[in-house]
Amino acid sequence: MKIYKLGEEVLAKKALPIPQEEINDDLKKLADEMFETMISANGVGLACPQIGQSRRMFVVIADDDIRRVFINPQIVRTSSDSVPYEEGCLSVPQTYEEIMRPSKVTVQAQDLNGKNFVLEADGLLARVIQHENDHLDGIVFIDRGDAGFAKETREKFARRAERALQKAAEREAKEKRIAAKKAAKGAKKNAK
Repeated sequence: MKIYKLGEEVLAKKALPIPQEEINDDLKKLADEMFETMISANGVGLACPQIGQSRRMFVVIADDDIRRVFINPQIVRTSSDSVPYEEGCLSVPQTYEEIMRPSKVTVQAQDLNGKNFVLEADGLLARVIQHENDHLDGIVFIDRGDAGFAKETREKFARRAERALQKAAEREAKEKRIAAKKAAKGAKKNAK
């Protein structure tokens, strides 16, 4: 699966709730694909907006190695104490910043069977839940840190995207020139 990068519109939108009737085998398959994508990218969490889908679901494998799926999650309680931690994100590759977040959270969500559950988490699991839940609200981790760093990072990714578009346009133009030359050669050959 493609992982969408900072600057792509889906990452800035609030994701839509998943209706009960859509919690089915197709959603289970999507969750499995998300886990595989996340693992192959060396991540610990992945939210639907990061794969281009505006749906309120994310997957997590934190330091306890348990695969967790959160559908329509809501953080219902956070601890009063916050702790710093250097965060990164699959949608903002090779970019890290120390972010303050509550050390503990209580989240309620649905599982892949559509059953409601409540989970109290601390440590890395609490942080990953908060990070991924932010994606569902159109928030990227850099939005939680230094405003100057966020602006600079957004500008850097915009320049990267612009260069990628320019290279793609150049490749397409080159392919068209090659195809035109081949067509001209073929027409010349047929004319003989």
